[in-house]
Amino acid sequence: MKCKIGFILAFILLFSVAAFAAPAKPIVKADTTYYDVETGMHVLKGNVYIEVNNRITTAGQAKVSLNSMEIWGSGGVTLIQGDIDVKADRVHVISSERKAVIEGAVTFRRPNLTIVADKVEFNWGTKLSVFDGNVKVTQGDKTWMADSVSYNVDTNLLL
Repeated sequence: MKCKIGFILAFILLFSVAAFAAPAKPIVKADTTYYDVETGMHVLKGNVYIEVNNRITTAGQAKVSLNSMEIWGSGGVTLIQGDIDVKADRVHVISSERKAVIEGAVTFRRPNLTIVADKVEFNWGTKLSVFDGNVKVTQGDKTWMADSVSYNVDTNLLL
């Protein structure tokens, strides 16, 4: 139970795109969950599924450190929240810095906007996402490439 609570709290912090709201009872599923005494990590393996309010996150596996409030997810990470859909290979959430580093074939989709990159850093304090590496932006019928692109999730604006 401690594993589920810590994992859910960290994911709530990561994906709080809207203003604070009372979290609904989370749904957490995985094929296997356990606490690794040697590493001090809570481990979720196989078909990891987390649903909190209107956010659904999936991954092949995840590790959570309640000491540092860090999360490492891998194996096809997805996030769906409202009209936002994100896919990537892995995510590292650093709660103390209020950021998430999402890497590996990142695809961010929202109506009329798709951003593909090698990496994105999301700061949930500022609501800014910075996409880096082979960035390709498609907005409406226009497509362009860039080394780096900044995007405000709240205002839905490229900066």
